[in-house]
Amino acid sequence: MRYDLVIFDNDGVLVDSEPISNTILAAYLTELGHPTSYEESIRDYMGSAMHRIHELVQERSGQRLPEDFDDVFHGRVFAAFERELQPVPGAVQLLEKLAAGEVPYCVASSGSHERIRVGHRKTGLDRWFDEGRVFSSQDVGRGKPAPDLFLYAAERMGVAPQRCVVVEDSPLGVRAANAAGMDVYGFTAMTPAAKLTGATQLFSELGELADLLV
Repeated sequence: MRYDLVIFDNDGVLVDSEPISNTILAAYLTELGHPTSYEESIRDYMGSAMHRIHELVQERSGQRLPEDFDDVFHGRVFAAFERELQPVPGAVQLLEKLAAGEVPYCVASSGSHERIRVGHRKTGLDRWFDEGRVFSSQDVGRGKPAPDLFLYAAERMGVAPQRCVVVEDSPLGVRAANAAGMDVYGFTAMTPAAKLTGATQLFSELGELADLLV
């Protein structure tokens, strides 16, 4: 195997949550007086931790988001997840192959632990991720594009950064992996390849990934 650890992003890579969450985020920001389209939400916030949303809104408008913004947003997102969320096509088959091949893997997401768990339970991916394989930006304080989360996941899994590969679908995630000194495979299902500059390699379907990893 080329790597000692595969680090998955979660939203958009394992669970097909980005269309759901960005539709809700754009609508909620617009409701609060910060007009945002779905396309702008994808461009500005896809792959980011919650603190980045607060920082960008304040930087652009001079206004703070409400104190209960995160709770309200997550409440709406989780309700939508229960109705609509599905695994990304090919995710189950990929995880089955990694497990069968005893390939070490984990997930490192900008989302909260609760968001990861809600999504995994709804899609059935929780069977592949015990607590020791789940890492969140909550664990480190600074989300992507800082390298902190990926470095923390590697440390906890006992693998040197240069022996890790990150699977990402956002420009922020690719930047974070680069900063961590890790190879990164860019998933182009939702993000144009031109926006994933810095990726070690690009792929468009999860079915391609097993051949790249093993």
